[in-house]
Amino acid sequence: MLNNKEGQTIPAVTFATRDNDQWVNRTTEELFANKTVVVFSLPGAFTPTCSSTHLPRFNELANTFKANGVDDIICMSVNDTFVMNAWAADQEADNITLIPDGNGEFTDGMGMLVDKNDLGFGKRSWRYSMLVKNGVVEKMFIEPEVDGDPFEVSDADTMLEYINPQAKKPEAVSLFTKPGCPFCKKAKELLTEQGLAFEEIVLGKDASLTSLKAISGNETVPQVFIGGKLIGGSEALAQHFGQ
Repeated sequence: MLNNKEGQTIPAVTFATRDNDQWVNRTTEELFANKTVVVFSLPGAFTPTCSSTHLPRFNELANTFKANGVDDIICMSVNDTFVMNAWAADQEADNITLIPDGNGEFTDGMGMLVDKNDLGFGKRSWRYSMLVKNGVVEKMFIEPEVDGDPFEVSDADTMLEYINPQAKKPEAVSLFTKPGCPFCKKAKELLTEQGLAFEEIVLGKDASLTSLKAISGNETVPQVFIGGKLIGGSEALAQHFGQ
């Protein structure tokens, strides 16, 4: 049976990491002392659920977590530092601290080390998340002990709901642009002024004019989408914000 460590101190571990081609030891003291930290741990870097959902959503909500008192978000996995660094480079993970628990010491100390020999993984972490305050576990969300790799309670939204049920989550924002477009620049400035993170889709690089017409029904840029709704160009965006 997996252990719930609420109310207990996290294990003291030193992690071997690589930073700018140098070995750097990072300790749990450094990572957790006098901080409020959200940790989510998963079976492995580059695995489907971890890459498509678990890590990206925590990264997306990072600013909301910080606005609600969280100092750092740590992703833990029983992988070596080279794998974790490569995964970080492959993902949208700028707001996450990826920690390689290569020897499984932290995971074992948390009572979350499990046998994944059936998948050729060896010993790995069970999927869970936790809220840690000054090195003490306040809350854990542990996935149910069933076959496979359940993903029901360790997600970012469940943790945010625990921390603050009234927390305002950011809407997804994307806009189509093209290089040198002054109206595109204005639209990005408006979004930044509103504190909205956005994904920029550049015509000729990330998408074609055909895609723009198929998705928005327009041929001009920018075309801004907020929360799945087409807002339009920079003037429509200014009106949307009451300007």
